[in-house]
Amino acid sequence: MSVRTTRAARPLRRGLLGVAGLAGFLAGWQLVPALGLVDPQYLPYVTDVLARLSEQLVDLAFWRRLGATMTSWAIGLSVATCAAVVLGTVVGLAPPLRRATHTTVEFLRPVPSVALIPLAVLMFGIQRQAALVIIVYASFWQVFVQVIYGVADVDAVARDTARSFGLTRRERLTHLVLPTALPYLMTGLRLAAAVALILAVTAEMVIGNPGLGRMIELSRSAGDAVGLYALVVVTGLLGLTVNLVFRFVERRALSWHQSVRGEETG
Repeated sequence: MSVRTTRAARPLRRGLLGVAGLAGFLAGWQLVPALGLVDPQYLPYVTDVLARLSEQLVDLAFWRRLGATMTSWAIGLSVATCAAVVLGTVVGLAPPLRRATHTTVEFLRPVPSVALIPLAVLMFGIQRQAALVIIVYASFWQVFVQVIYGVADVDAVARDTARSFGLTRRERLTHLVLPTALPYLMTGLRLAAAVALILAVTAEMVIGNPGLGRMIELSRSAGDAVGLYALVVVTGLLGLTVNLVFRFVERRALSWHQSVRGEETG
């Protein structure tokens, strides 16, 4: 078998293993309540959950709430990314400023975003802006820290060489700083996308904004376990889709980088 054929077979093999793992998980889920290990009232049969999910997919109200969740996710992630890239680049390019802000960053970064929910509700009430405060705060740090590390990781020899060749500050930023920081930025963006989705659903559950989180909370309060699990499956599928999309974007943006090229040739 040629090397090219072997490489082409790898994605297919990974896909088949993924399908097999999913089938095993669903079979185990079906067996747990069927064997009486868990009361179906608390863990419904997977067939019931999938049937309810199929009903949701043809319900226009479900798609409206899904759209509300994804709108909050997209706005929050965009605002957090733009702010983090600008501030992270400024701080990363100035070592004194990086040292001066280090303690403040390490103090603010671990603060749980959900702890800010009462403040967000006090400021904006039960509106989307309150959810955006939580989403932006949690996502910002994922990108900000990565950008600082990426900008600071510029090779000293390369920096001195660029100066000796008379490159302007803009040219150094474009041809030296950006290529070095881009892998860090893409990692931070992928992490921030997942965190933003988690906080979008969480904020809707706690604050009460329209969206998937609100639907999950209503299903819980109504004792509708089947509906609750169906919505949880939807959030899981959303998370998987977001991760796959950003992984694809990351691989395309870093096709020149040795980390991606090593995966393709390894």
